[in-house]
Amino acid sequence: MSDFNIVPLRPDDAMRLGRLMVAAYSALEGFPTPDEQPQYYALLADVARFAKVPGATVFTALDEDDTLLGGVVYFADMAHYGAGGVATQERQAAGFRLLAVDPALQGRGVGKRLTQHCIDQARRDGRREVILHTTAAMKPAWAMYERLGFRRSEDLDFLQQGFPVYGFRLAL
Repeated sequence: MSDFNIVPLRPDDAMRLGRLMVAAYSALEGFPTPDEQPQYYALLADVARFAKVPGATVFTALDEDDTLLGGVVYFADMAHYGAGGVATQERQAAGFRLLAVDPALQGRGVGKRLTQHCIDQARRDGRREVILHTTAAMKPAWAMYERLGFRRSEDLDFLQQGFPVYGFRLAL
């Protein structure tokens, strides 16, 4: 799938992106369910709120028919990253969180393009590295990150309500 653009979130797409995020994460085998982590799923549903965070941009992937394919939240300033662990203390890094692709479209390169867009944005922002977090339930994404050059960084690991979350870094 190569005919799509990555653009900042438009206000009219906010609810659509929230629904896509919830659908993508709740479809992950082995990932906590909405009943197990209702606050996390509320965060996914309201992902547009990150557009108001200093240094953050919510990016969406839209095809030529304006179909929403996926989205991600990019942070030029890790102080506002908001995940657990020590990642928010990294001052020369950018990061991204909450990468999601419509479950019906996964495996077609949308996630890779969103990830590459964040890497390119970090370079434009003059950052020295990119940080992200993932889980064991996200094995395809984990493998994609490693293929793109990200390396495990155990110092960034943390538990989210008892659920292990693993940190990765990419030197730029």
